[in-house]
Amino acid sequence: MTSEPGPRRPYRSPRRAQQAAETRAAVLTAAAQTFGARGWTGTGMRDVARAAGVSVETMYAHFRSKSDLLMAVLDVTIVGDAEPEPPRERPEFAPLAAGTRQERIDGGARLLAAIHERTARVYLALREAAAADAELARRLRGSEERRRNDLAQTITIAIGRAPTIEERDGLWAVLSLEVYQMLTSGSGWTPQQYQTWLASAIDRLLGE
Repeated sequence: MTSEPGPRRPYRSPRRAQQAAETRAAVLTAAAQTFGARGWTGTGMRDVARAAGVSVETMYAHFRSKSDLLMAVLDVTIVGDAEPEPPRERPEFAPLAAGTRQERIDGGARLLAAIHERTARVYLALREAAAADAELARRLRGSEERRRNDLAQTITIAIGRAPTIEERDGLWAVLSLEVYQMLTSGSGWTPQQYQTWLASAIDRLLGE
């Protein structure tokens, strides 16, 4: 009596996985540039596919919709690349937990200024989309709530204690992209001016 063969394990090709990751990264880079230049309504999946050098079918194999693509682009622009490494394990986050209190605050201001500079145009596209799309509006609210919670954890790392509710919410407002845009695009501040002001504002809001 012969035994039945066991279930066949799916074959996973490392080369194919690498190619898929490279394609996804190329699509996200092209999407960030296209959304940033054209906004939500001016960007179609075909536009991004053309910019990335892939087919529309390939686009939908990685992202179910334009909304999913835009949310993925925002996540990538926050950290600066498509690598899966969590933000707090990245070397640019290390200054938040080292040095004097002022050095940690300065490091946080520098990091946030860089994030805002990368994400500003994509975030504007997201705001535009959310105004007409209830699902994207819900996801945007969820993203903002995660930002508030992540901020509380980051503050705890930077100053060695949990922030009060007033400190957390005050910084959540001051550190928003809207304030960054008001000061840079609206008032003509340079990124360095914004970074210097932000470090001072964080220091004042957190007290001792």
